[in-house]
Amino acid sequence: MSDELLRFTIPLTPITKKNSSQIVVCSGKPRIIPSKKFREYQEACGWFIHKLDKPIECKCNIKAVYYMPTRRRVDITNLHSALHDILVHYGIIADDNCKIVIGTDGSRVRYDKENPRTEVVITKVEEVTGFEV
Repeated sequence: MSDELLRFTIPLTPITKKNSSQIVVCSGKPRIIPSKKFREYQEACGWFIHKLDKPIECKCNIKAVYYMPTRRRVDITNLHSALHDILVHYGIIADDNCKIVIGTDGSRVRYDKENPRTEVVITKVEEVTGFEV
């Protein structure tokens, strides 16, 4: 049985975090940081994400339906990675490790030229059978 914890839509074109990373040098050590485009996207997402009093720490499924403005192929795992990092950044989930985000069941990539967006539903997963970490 699952209980819905949160539902929201980000009415922006979904982007990935992995493309166009930047290498910067801090204290003599090179670091890889997300692209300016991703940082701007992450900031803009904050306007549409419902803030919680406390981050979700229970086992949950994050269903995300990504509506892209073109039919170009996109890697859904990269979209998930960006979304999950944004959810951690805004304190929606405590962490995006496998003990909290145990699934992304129901996620899809769709096409909507006129209304690109990400529709997110986070549900609590009461019981997990099979292999647990």
